[in-house]
Amino acid sequence: MNEKEQLVLELIRKNPFVSQQEIADEMKLSRPAVANLISGLMKKGIITGRAYVIPEMQKIVCIGGANVDRKFHLKNDAQLGTSNPTTATVAIGGVARNIAENLGRLGHAVKLMTVAGQDADWELITTYSEPFMDLSSVQQLPGESTGSYSAVLDPHGELVIAMATMDVYTSLTPDYISLNERHIAQASMIVMDLNCTKATSEFVRRLAVRHGTPLTIVPVSSPKMANMPDTLEGVTWFICNEDEAEAYTGIPIDTINDWERAVLALLDAGAEHVVVTRGSEGVMAADRQTKQILHAKAIQEVQVEDVTGAGDAFISGLLHGVVSGWPNDKAVQAGRVNAAKTLESPSTVRPELTVSQLEHEMEEYK
Repeated sequence: MNEKEQLVLELIRKNPFVSQQEIADEMKLSRPAVANLISGLMKKGIITGRAYVIPEMQKIVCIGGANVDRKFHLKNDAQLGTSNPTTATVAIGGVARNIAENLGRLGHAVKLMTVAGQDADWELITTYSEPFMDLSSVQQLPGESTGSYSAVLDPHGELVIAMATMDVYTSLTPDYISLNERHIAQASMIVMDLNCTKATSEFVRRLAVRHGTPLTIVPVSSPKMANMPDTLEGVTWFICNEDEAEAYTGIPIDTINDWERAVLALLDAGAEHVVVTRGSEGVMAADRQTKQILHAKAIQEVQVEDVTGAGDAFISGLLHGVVSGWPNDKAVQAGRVNAAKTLESPSTVRPELTVSQLEHEMEEYK
């Protein structure tokens, strides 16, 4: 757009019912000149109809957790039954929120749907999340505490133990989802973690099927597998780690062949695309149409700073590729690279992440 078109667009944003003469008077142009500018904007698809409707970018709707993460970094190896010297940091987390921020930093329009308390923790989450996602559908509940996650990390950045306070998510109900059904119907994709009840995940699955909206499910942890929907039919992407795959399929994953069997079992359960990660062993992916297995090893040359958020970064990079129309192998590569770079960062979502940065890093690891 040129400068005059941008000014016309700004005036229409302020008042979609503004007349061409009013625009002409504001810009000190003739009405025919304004008509030509509006015609040009319509041909470009930037505005439509009358009133002048500016189409909204389809959003990726992320449903699930938004927490305050407290990390305690041990100065020495952990000793049970006594106090351990640590340094402490506070960050913003939650699987759905982390994925939303990653995708927002990668240029996607994102809406977060979650429940929270009316407390300082939610205000903190809002401050750091609002630049990257739409929070207008979040429901704040009086008397509830915003979700929190506390992790103890050893001197090498590996997780020793974690504690989660997540009672608020019992209020992430079908009724809440139903109030926001129009957002699901209009979404380019739904990404749902399992910080919700089984009834809610099944309700979201049915809505996705009804509206033809692609649905990605991210389990969060093995215990959360109890919140899986009744079936994987209608699930476009199911992305989990080996423990979660074992919990769902009943297949112990000890070998490459076990890993492949678990992936194929998840496809047979109804998912269109399946990805199962195994940490340093990498990822295995397949689709129901071809059932061809893609095995991509983890990137090895990584100086691990903190493992928190790496899984969410992998999922986000992968989904960025999917939504961008990339082939699956390239989308998986985007996930691998984003995860590797997040491992090297002290932040749960690395602040330097952009589309151009990720694409440059993907070139490095070709």
